[in-house]
Amino acid sequence: MEILTDIVVRKTTQSRIQEVDFEQLEFGKYVADHMLVADYDEGEWSSPAIVPFTNLSLSPATLALHYGQTVFEGMKAFRMQDGHINIFRLDKHYDRFVRSLERMCMAIPPKEFFTEGLMKLIETDASWVPAQKGASLYIRPFMYASEAKFGVKVSEQYRFIVFTGPVPELYARPIKVKVETEFVRAARGGTGFAKCGGNYGGAFYPTRLVRQEGYDQVLWTDGKDDPHIEESGMMNVLFVINDTLITTPLSDSILDGVTRDSLLTLAHQLGFRTEERQLSVNELAAAFHNKTITEAFGAGTAAVVSPIGVVHIDGTDFHLPDYGKESVSGQLKDRLEKIRSGAEEDVYGWNHVV
Repeated sequence: MEILTDIVVRKTTQSRIQEVDFEQLEFGKYVADHMLVADYDEGEWSSPAIVPFTNLSLSPATLALHYGQTVFEGMKAFRMQDGHINIFRLDKHYDRFVRSLERMCMAIPPKEFFTEGLMKLIETDASWVPAQKGASLYIRPFMYASEAKFGVKVSEQYRFIVFTGPVPELYARPIKVKVETEFVRAARGGTGFAKCGGNYGGAFYPTRLVRQEGYDQVLWTDGKDDPHIEESGMMNVLFVINDTLITTPLSDSILDGVTRDSLLTLAHQLGFRTEERQLSVNELAAAFHNKTITEAFGAGTAAVVSPIGVVHIDGTDFHLPDYGKESVSGQLKDRLEKIRSGAEEDVYGWNHVV
């Protein structure tokens, strides 16, 4: 792809890549050498530039620090079998980023900034993309209201930044989740579909409580008298009940997960029955009692596919069978990994090869 935007690249004089143990990666620990930066002011965007990763200088009056105008995306780049690098589903991530920004009344970076800036950034830090199985280069585009004015208002200035870092596979073992009926992650009409910072900060306290009880994540519900399943932690969640893959339909309280969308597409290709419909907690409990549920798993950029081993409902731990390569989640994950690595043809046009 031809680079249409003139992107200045100012390389670091001292790489930190020698500090990375690629065989023992920790999620979020390492940050690559460079970041992409562009500023918005007076209705216009500055030219994007790639600069050495460094700390930010902020006024204490910066609007994002007070009123929450901050949005991010989570993406990944993969080392393919032929050595090329693939930014997975770049276009869909941009579209979701735009929807989040619109909901938060924030400026929209032009698509060429996003697309070509990411490509140039990954090209600049290509040596940071791990080749180890299950590992990838996590990509974090984000934007915040940078105007320094403490009155309650929509900012007129923004800073758009993208940084990256090598990460391992997350949640390799089956996790334990607890159905939550007191706290609610998101409400209809709110910002649950947007990747804005407040959604995540608000989920920390309920998550800490369930972890103190020995569970890994919350299984969120909609908070109604007859509660229905929404998400698991920060992931979409899918269940296999009566040989049918079931997941909650998208709404303004459900994140439009890129991994979720990819897995549903592959499920159709593999011939699995799928249903996008509401699933009540009572129906989920009945499926355990009747032994008609065989799998449950989270889906998200960080975890990709996260098998669930235990679901706690109203005082009872329900256990799911062990997972193998022939499980629905195993087959879907295997097909997804083959497409992203180039081992299988990308008939969907998901791979954005650098």
